[in-house]
Amino acid sequence: MPGKISTFTDPSGFVRRVSIAFFCIFLFAAGRGYTQTETALQRGLRLYGEGRYQEALQNLRPYHEEQKDPAIQAEVLYWISLAELGAADYERAFQDMEALEKLGGTRAAEIPYHKGRVCYYLGRYDEGISLLSAFAENLSDPGDPRKSAALYWVGESLYSMGQMEKAKDIFSTITENYPSSAKFEAASYRISLINQKKIETELLALLKWSHEESLKTIEEYQRRERAYDQAIIAYQKRIADMLKESPSSGAEAAAQYRQQPSRAQERGPETQAGTVPSTSLPGVSLPSPGGGDRSMRLNNIKSQALELQDQLEKSLGTGAGDL
Repeated sequence: MPGKISTFTDPSGFVRRVSIAFFCIFLFAAGRGYTQTETALQRGLRLYGEGRYQEALQNLRPYHEEQKDPAIQAEVLYWISLAELGAADYERAFQDMEALEKLGGTRAAEIPYHKGRVCYYLGRYDEGISLLSAFAENLSDPGDPRKSAALYWVGESLYSMGQMEKAKDIFSTITENYPSSAKFEAASYRISLINQKKIETELLALLKWSHEESLKTIEEYQRRERAYDQAIIAYQKRIADMLKESPSSGAEAAAQYRQQPSRAQERGPETQAGTVPSTSLPGVSLPSPGGGDRSMRLNNIKSQALELQDQLEKSLGTGAGDL
């Protein structure tokens, strides 16, 4: 929000009017017994022109309270409201401007413009835009400098509301149609700011999109990494289970089974005497001694041992392949 006014601006010919007002008021004051020394009104207006608004109010308010003539009251109240606007006492300035409208007079026609500015400073943008737009439309002279000033504050209100394109249109109207306006430079500056802000907005949108895409890529990478870790854990568990299921002495058992037939042959005489070699191999059912041909029983034992050997070798070979 712009700061308070620091210089005296006179887009509507205030200096000429003040000179006339000075002369009239001076005559009026002289008729009531005042000397030709600087009066409170003159001192207040001088301080206002110097930008010393609080000191100006200290002279203008007492002078206003002393006056009985409505025309003098309206004139002094007009300058009091402008001094309050310059001093950033916006609420009180708005109240005095409304009181001035009720009093009427030649200054009442300019009050909508100043009220629109006060509404801008108070953040009441819609109300200010309505007042300023109506004021600009009511000016019969299209080249009136007050018109460009009113449009400028309409643009400022739109700018503060974030309606950049509409504000840019208003400022462009000033730069195109009022090149000699006191608001030309300010309007040009606002246009450059709006263009820069537009570029910044586009860049921020691009950065936001890029950041979101980066986050998606990171999330996808993390998801795949977690899946990979889970797969490794599953494979490790599977290998551990396979190692538990495979006998640790499988190779020794296989070697033992390969040697069993030759040992049986070595113990041939004992088997012929009626002794059958014992075994603790699971799943091997030995025939009971004394039944059938002994050589046939030995061959059956050998066949069962070889079959069990093949099963163990296949089991060990499958486990090794899985690993």
